[in-house]
Order: sequence, then structure tokens, then C-alpha cells
Amino acid sequence: MPDFNQSTSPLRILIVDDEPNIRTTLSMCLEADGHIVVAHGDIHTALQEITRRVFDLVFLDLRLGVDNGLDFLPTLRAESPWAQVIVITAYASIETAVEAMKRGATDYLPKPFEPSQVQLVTQKVAQRRRMELKIEALQAAMGAMDAEADLPTNTPAMVETIELARQVAPSRTAILIRGEPGTGKGRLARAIHAWSNRADAPFAAVSCQRGVDELEAELFGVTSAFSPAGAERPGRVVLCDGGTLFLKEINQAPLHPQTKLLRLLRDQEYERVDDSRAKNADVRIIASTSVDLQQAVRDGTFRHDLLMSLSVVEIVIPPLRSRSDDIPLLAERYLAFLGREHDRRIGGFSTDAMYAMNQYSWPGNGHELRNVVERAVLLCRGEQIGIEHLPPNLLNATPAYSVGDLVPLETIKRSHVMQVVASTRSLRRAAWILGVDPSSLCRWMQRYGASDDQPAA
Repeated sequence: MPDFNQSTSPLRILIVDDEPNIRTTLSMCLEADGHIVVAHGDIHTALQEITRRVFDLVFLDLRLGVDNGLDFLPTLRAESPWAQVIVITAYASIETAVEAMKRGATDYLPKPFEPSQVQLVTQKVAQRRRMELKIEALQAAMGAMDAEADLPTNTPAMVETIELARQVAPSRTAILIRGEPGTGKGRLARAIHAWSNRADAPFAAVSCQRGVDELEAELFGVTSAFSPAGAERPGRVVLCDGGTLFLKEINQAPLHPQTKLLRLLRDQEYERVDDSRAKNADVRIIASTSVDLQQAVRDGTFRHDLLMSLSVVEIVIPPLRSRSDDIPLLAERYLAFLGREHDRRIGGFSTDAMYAMNQYSWPGNGHELRNVVERAVLLCRGEQIGIEHLPPNLLNATPAYSVGDLVPLETIKRSHVMQVVASTRSLRRAAWILGVDPSSLCRWMQRYGASDDQPAA
């Protein structure tokens, strides 16, 4: 999770003032604090600037020669609704400044001003921006928080995957992550962002399983008049400028947004839904897919040129069934994490339970393993998770011994007892089916390494 005590990234600031001395003084003051500053002396060139770039903050003089800064405010708010506006005014125009704030300005700076005043109003905007990023990061972290945050593995193939991800993380090159559902593609994307030089900038994940209008509005922004939801949206591309945008299941994106994404990848340019003017954005794209995109290209549902641009670096996450050494590691991690979540003190897994989990194919991969462990945590009332706490479909993965198999008699007995116990609701019911008293069954269960805490019914 990011350290929110650190300062936020430099603000992108536009100065609009017709006095050269003011522009120079203000620029020097802001640049000394590490901000990125662009200054213009008239409304028309400033308007051209905001159609090309994204700004966090605008210092706007209310008297621009024959022009009035108030007249510029509606256009400025329409072009950059996410930018904060500080109006610059003479002492005699405080009432005008108040009117400007009613129209959407954030604050005002009276002339003549001191560097300390500039720093104060700028810090207010920076704090607001920091809070927005904090909320964004917290929302993302809440969705991603789990026991695999550090990508634990004992499998050579997964080690190679992580090493490749670390190697390419510092670049701005697009990355395509392939893997079955539940393998942790989103988790790896967040890790790449954390390992990159963009770690202090925003990260956002967008599902591509949407309609054309909704996906384009989410990615590129739209004004309220054109928004499907009836609200103005700046777009994830703008909000992630300087950071990373993760496109989940890119194969589900409709063809028209694919064209816009290709332009963003190639030229770092994009257009809002309701605007044909190009804007620039420095966004690192990471995309994921659980299907064969080459087949999608052959089917005509995915652009070949977009695939080529996305797959400059392709990272494949192996499925859990080919990472058998990771199953005990992840199961223990999930047990520790979920035990704390549900306030349960459970020491581990029985031999039979771990054996059953190792034999299972895990079609849902890590997500399914987490769900299985959580179910077991909720059902277990003892100090160890036994095979009776696992769902029945896992038990089918355990080898079934038959009479006449060349195995010891105790092995046949153990397999039969464990499967009967797992298929019934209580030890008392299992004992009745097996034709023994419950105390004898409890002794068998202890001998077989399973817990005897299943409630009698």
C-alpha cells in the first residue's frame, strides 16, 4: 500500500496572466517547489494548451487585457472539469473573485502576492489531489487485499514469471498478462506498477466487459450531456496520467474502443467521447486476457495491430494445477489470513486434507483455493482443518481404492471411512452408516490424522 505521508506527485499547472512579470515570478515560485508549469498571456493560447494537455491546477487572471477571465471559466471547466482554478485579482476586484468562485473557481490570490501565499493555495490543491489519490488507492487496495500480496511461490515456472515482471516493470512498454481465470493477473499487474518508477502515481483497473459507449466514457471521459450515466466523467486515462492503467480481459473490449486504445498506445493521444480534439496522456498500459487473442484475431473480434502493440512483452501465469509445490504454501497463507479475518485459531491442515487439495486440479486456480480454505475455516471448530471440512468435489480427486487392490487393508479402511465422513453431516450419522459406535469412529479419525470436531446431529 502506498505511503500517504509522502508528498504527492508534482502538480501540472497552467498560468494565464497578461503581465510578463507575474508569469515569470509565479512560474519561478511554483517550479522551485517542483511543479510542472506552463504559462500563457492570453485566453486563446491558453485554450489551445488545455485542449492538448491535462492540468491539475490553473492560475487565472481575471483581467486579461480586453478579455475577462470570467468569460474563460465555463470553457475551462468544460475542457478540464478535474482541474482546480485559482483566480488572480487586484484588491479592488475581490467581489469579482467571489463571483468567480461561485462559478467554479477553487480559491483566489490577490495582487500583489507573496511566495508564501502562492505556496499556501497550491498546498491546498495538492492536499486535495493527494486525498483523491489516497481514496483511489484505498479503494483499489480493498479490492486486492489478500494473503498473496507478495506473490509467494515455490515453483520454478512462477519464479520465472515474477522475475520477468520485475525486469520489465521500470519501462513504459505495454504488457500483456495471460492466464486462466483466478491465477492472479490483476495482482501481478499491481505488483508491476509497484515495482515501476510510476509507483507514486495512480493505478486504476478497468473491466473491458462493457458496451461501447460505457467503456469509452470510462476510459476517455465524457461531459454530462453525452454521459450514459448523466454525469461528467474525466476518464481513467486522465486520472492515471503518469501512472498505470490495467485493462482487465482486454479480449472483451468492443472493436471501436480497441481503435482508440491503439492510438493511445502508439501516439499517447486520445479523444474524449464528445470531442474530436486530441489530448496527450502518459499512461502505462497493462492488459490481461484468459483467452487466446490470436484466435480472437482470426475470429474478427480483436484487432491484430492492437495485439501486436500490447504483446511487446507477454507474461504468462501458470495455472495452479502445474504449481503443486505452491498449493500447501498458499493454503497455509490463506488459512493464516482468513483465520484472522474470521477470528478463528486453527493450527493447520490434516494430512488427508492437504493430500486431497494436492490431488485436485483447481480449475478456478487461486481464487478457488481461497474459497475452499475460507469455507473450511468457517466450518472448522477444532484446531485443525480435516478432510470433512473440504467440499465434496475435492474428495473425488483422492484415489479411490477398491476391494482387491494391492494395498494394505488399513488403506482401504481409511479411504472408505474418510469418504463416508466427508459425505455425511455428522460423525454420529457416519458411525451409524459404518456400523460402529461414535467413540470408535472418533478414535479412527484421530489415528487417521483428521479432526473429530464435526458436530453430532
